[in-house]
Amino acid sequence: MSLRDIKRKITSVEKTQQITRAMKMVAAAKLRRAQEAIESARPYAEQMNQMLGGIAAQAGDASHPLLETREERKKLEVVVVTSDRGLAGAFNSAVLKHAEAMVASREGDFDQVSLTCVGRKAVEFFEKRRPTQVGRSLQGIAAVNYSTAEEIATAIGQRYADGECDEVVVIFNEFVSIMTQVVVEKQLLPFASPEGDEGEAPLPYEVEPSAEAVLATLVPKALTTEIFRVLLENQAGEHAARMTAMESATQNSSEVIESLTLKYNRARQASITAELIEIITGAQAL
Repeated sequence: MSLRDIKRKITSVEKTQQITRAMKMVAAAKLRRAQEAIESARPYAEQMNQMLGGIAAQAGDASHPLLETREERKKLEVVVVTSDRGLAGAFNSAVLKHAEAMVASREGDFDQVSLTCVGRKAVEFFEKRRPTQVGRSLQGIAAVNYSTAEEIATAIGQRYADGECDEVVVIFNEFVSIMTQVVVEKQLLPFASPEGDEGEAPLPYEVEPSAEAVLATLVPKALTTEIFRVLLENQAGEHAARMTAMESATQNSSEVIESLTLKYNRARQASITAELIEIITGAQAL
């Protein structure tokens, strides 16, 4: 490799390093907002589940289709949540590998297994490997909003109520810290609300006009809230994973630049030495 080639490669790596450093800064700025959003959504989702569990426990004969557990589960729907973009290390591949293994292991227990892919990476992965099982795809969720979660929850709830699926499971990355995102597999439907204990004290509030009417509004709301939390977890985890990956890439590029610079200096020194030897040899010949 000539000196010009080494110099050109150093310049190329330096430009790449500028890009990775900028992407790290952008991801860090987005992570702060995403982390604040998920930390605010978690208590709300927990209180929603507790309220739903209290009302359902004292509702008597009143119920809701999304709370009904079917004895024979023949149709499984798996919701796989990933990001739209890459450059986030193993963030998406961890979810996709878990989902693929989970579907493969449970196919024998169900007559039908369908996939709902949320995020471009999930869509591309399963449309290549399981195109006949992909029932619904949703991309362009870089900016998470409540209306998107409501759209997903409404579609899933309607399919469950119509008997198109008997169990719904969601697989996503849960945000733990900047360095840690954990793949979580959670049952969405039938909605697993906390059950009240027998002999539990009455609710500290009155349910009007009736428990059935409240459940009709509260259960879909709780499902939407849970999906919204899942999307926020995925968003925060994506920014954290990308920030970590770009930091690692920036450090690696620094090591490559240092190695290439050393190689360049050695080659330049060897070239200068060779020229000096030629000059001295020519002078001695004269």
